[in-house]
Amino acid sequence: MDSRSAAHVLSQIGALLQVKGEQKFKARAYAGAARSLIALDTDDLAPLLRSGELADTPGIGPATLSVVRELVETGESSYLNKLREGMPEGFLDLLRVPGLNVAKVQLVHDTLGVETIEDLERVAQNGQLADLPKFGKKTAEKILKGIEILRRNAHLQRFPAAIIEAHMLLANVVKHPDVSHAEVAGSIRRHNEVVADIDMVVECSADPTKVAASFARSPGVAESKTREDRGSVDIRFADGTHLDMHCVTKADYPVALWRATGSSAHVEEMNILAQARGFEIRANSLIKNDGTRVKLEDERSFFTALDLEPIPPELREGMGEIETAARRELPQLVTFDDLRGVLHCHSVYSDGTATIEEMANAARERGWDYLGISDHSESAFYAGGLKRDKILLQHDEIDRLNAQMQGFRILKGIEADIMADGRLDYDPQILDTFDYVIGSIHSRFSMDGEAMTKRVLTALDDPRLTILAHPTGRLLLSREPYAIDVEAVLEKAVQVGVAVELNADPHRLDLDWRYCRQAKELGVTIAIGPDAHSTAGLDNVHFGIGMARKAWLEAGDILNTRSAEDVLAFVRKRRGK
Repeated sequence: MDSRSAAHVLSQIGALLQVKGEQKFKARAYAGAARSLIALDTDDLAPLLRSGELADTPGIGPATLSVVRELVETGESSYLNKLREGMPEGFLDLLRVPGLNVAKVQLVHDTLGVETIEDLERVAQNGQLADLPKFGKKTAEKILKGIEILRRNAHLQRFPAAIIEAHMLLANVVKHPDVSHAEVAGSIRRHNEVVADIDMVVECSADPTKVAASFARSPGVAESKTREDRGSVDIRFADGTHLDMHCVTKADYPVALWRATGSSAHVEEMNILAQARGFEIRANSLIKNDGTRVKLEDERSFFTALDLEPIPPELREGMGEIETAARRELPQLVTFDDLRGVLHCHSVYSDGTATIEEMANAARERGWDYLGISDHSESAFYAGGLKRDKILLQHDEIDRLNAQMQGFRILKGIEADIMADGRLDYDPQILDTFDYVIGSIHSRFSMDGEAMTKRVLTALDDPRLTILAHPTGRLLLSREPYAIDVEAVLEKAVQVGVAVELNADPHRLDLDWRYCRQAKELGVTIAIGPDAHSTAGLDNVHFGIGMARKAWLEAGDILNTRSAEDVLAFVRKRRGK
């Protein structure tokens, strides 16, 4: 049994434990053990079991070790089989369909015999699904649309999952004795919100063709295909991971890294510029018109040889970055270190898992000066939204904590729901008690574009609204943005002085970076919000920073690169005080 196949089984167990409502730490333990197995990168776990090395591997505990031992000895897991008992064959796949939960999947299985997504599609189309309790025609239509989205995005994964997988692969690649250096390239290096495959460029101290061939025989490889340049190989692992590996010499590495990073539009435009400046980009070389090859030390020297300011990977989308680099006018892109605090965070007062003090201490550990607590408002009953008595209790607690914490401040915020008519779901007198107000939509997503736009524009007219959160409502790979005139919303935000959020939850990353760039051009202030529901969730800002950089944003474009006092000044200006 190879380590990647065993990891796939542990991942399935972890996923099933999670959906069955088992203790979260058990599900996390199996997921963590799966990552540890992938990192081992061996085609035979038996020797590691016999020697005791596997038992000593970080992340492998007694329960997960027992499962691995059974896999090695029998090729299957009785625990996984037990968890699957009475479940549809495609249970985990069915749960990915928007509108379905564990109870509904069990219902369609028990009453209609649904085992797979294909079965679900059939009963939704023929009307059987609409006749079931708790479903109906609209739900059936929503499920059909969800199936369409899943199929369209089947080859994609969100950035966090892709980068974790990429770094685990990278850690194994650099252990190869003939590998001098390697980097992740492609859409991951450009910080795209969704990723189709993992690109990697590998500098080899031996024949790149032989190195590529050795990786094609790695544990868990289901199929591989060597491409024309012979140093490149497409690898598909048994768990579905797709690795596009480019093995090159040291001399070829700079151009190979640039080319593999992409995008295709950027590469095409760079080829045109190179020709105009008396060069040719041939394979992984930069060639002068006289046929001599330009010696390059690194990727940066590739850009300077073409008389360009080095272009950060995030900007390489063929959207004006080359012309801007030629003028040496590229923006000074925002970094994590520019952040002074965060404003979109939840606590145990609503649906968060950490106390306000725990969240504040975690924010301090990240080097920030302030933390805004913005729990859900009373309309979000499903998330423990705050009624007036809980607001008073929370504000008292924040006052006590602020009195104790030197050099750090907790701000009193709220994530108020924007109702169907555009009103915020608290009276003005209550909203005035908060340091700032975030407004967001959590219901009635199916309104037509005109009505939804009017709803948001009405909310923007409320002087108590500080930040418009996750403005298009999208959930990457599972829910499309709702119909809304984004440009009209951005123009209104500038007019009234409301910040627009770049929600850094990796399932959202909303506002989309393309619109964020438009927002910058219009003069909109952007707030990078982690939408943190735990202390670990504060680290979502790293994904938000990546998207902000793709949008050409600088520190001055972002609200929470300012001090707490300057944030409050922004609020006062908005409120006309």
